[in-house]
Order: sequence, then C-alpha cells, then structure tokens
Amino acid sequence: MTEQQYGDGDAVARAWGELVDAARRTVADGLVVGTSGNVSVRVGDTVLVTPSGVPYDRLRPEDAVGVDLEGRQLIGDLSPTSELPMHLAIYRNTSAGAVVHTHAVHATAVSMLVPELPPVHYMAGILGGPPRVAPYALYGTEELAENMLRALRDRTGCLLQNHGTVTYGDTLSQAYDRTAQLEWMSRLWLTAAAVPGHAPALLSLSQLREAEERLKGYGQHPSDPVTPEASPTGPGALRP
Repeated sequence: MTEQQYGDGDAVARAWGELVDAARRTVADGLVVGTSGNVSVRVGDTVLVTPSGVPYDRLRPEDAVGVDLEGRQLIGDLSPTSELPMHLAIYRNTSAGAVVHTHAVHATAVSMLVPELPPVHYMAGILGGPPRVAPYALYGTEELAENMLRALRDRTGCLLQNHGTVTYGDTLSQAYDRTAQLEWMSRLWLTAAAVPGHAPALLSLSQLREAEERLKGYGQHPSDPVTPEASPTGPGALRP
C-alpha cells in the first residue's frame, strides 16, 4: 500500500522525513540506545510511526509506516513499533499532533524513586504541572497504555515506572522539546537531591501555575516578524 491512497502524499512524505530526523535525534541526544524508544506524528487520520526493531539510521523514505486510529496498517510493509497502543491511546484521547517515547536515563531513574517528579523548576509548566509516574506494566500492552493515560490527565508528559518517558504536543518539535525538558528536570532533581544534608527547594502549586500562565505567552507570535526558520512551535519549544 502507498501513502497516495491515504491522503496527501506530499504531506505524508514531509512528516515521515521529520519523524525520522526526530528518531535519529533521540539517539544522538542520548535519550535512547539502539532501537529503543519510538516516535509518531499524525497526518489527518493517519498515524505515522517508527517501525519495530529497525535502527533509525537505516530508515529510508520507502520505509514509512502508517496506521489508522484503530491500529490497522495503511502504509508500508514493516511492522509498527510494539508501543503502538500507547501512541494510539494518546491520539484517541487528546488533540496531539505528535508523540515521543524515550528511555532517557535520568527520567527513568526518577520513575523508580518517586510517584511524581518534584517541582524543582518552573519549566514543569510546559507539561501542565509536575509529571506523574505511571505504574509499571509490560511494554506494548493495553495495561501500560491505560496507566499512561491516567498519569497524563491534565498533563502533556509523564514518566513510565522502570521504563522511560512519554510526551506529546501539537507538533513534533514541541513534543520533542517537552521530552528534553523532562529529562533535564529529572537530572536537575537527582543532582540536587544527591547533596548530603540538604533537600532541594521546591516550587509551590501557585508558583507553578503562575509560571505556566506566563509560559503560554512566551516566544514569538504569528504577528511577530520572524523568519520561516525561526517559526515558533509553542511553549514546548522554549530553552530559557
């Protein structure tokens, strides 16, 4: 089957190229090892997703994999990621345009220690508040997807116990940046908490809400004179 049968072939090709770039970046940024983790992006009613067990540096345009919201394969011959249930659960229950799942080291470490990442930095505001930890369940299962959805209530990112991270956004850039910020905040808390005789100072709920509101207006806006290369991708793209 080809993408031309399922909507705008050019849009699918562009989205697949962005997806492959993001998947390769997860490896380069140390958020995954080998073929772990996965990335998806929605194009209309089609969800493009990384295939199972294929090194990201080997992915070609003809390797595109796409499914509908029920998981029926529409594009490609390669099997989709084993974590497809998580991705589809997000698309069916939110307005997400993209999802990023990683096995980031510091965030995974945090998932084994606390039920929620303590509010050590105001950038938790881009996730809707302190990210919760979804209880452990076997990878690729509906149980894991259900646990994740509960942890994502009023959030755009969460931790998966003894597993990794999941974030989503309107765009792939936004979803990826939320993942990067989640890993950075996890590293920050672990670093501060490791100092003997001291406990990290934490932000209050009101301080987080204040930051969250302020972040909504941060960055460039459609009426601002920016170049195409500098187009904003929302609060999730911030790197203060």
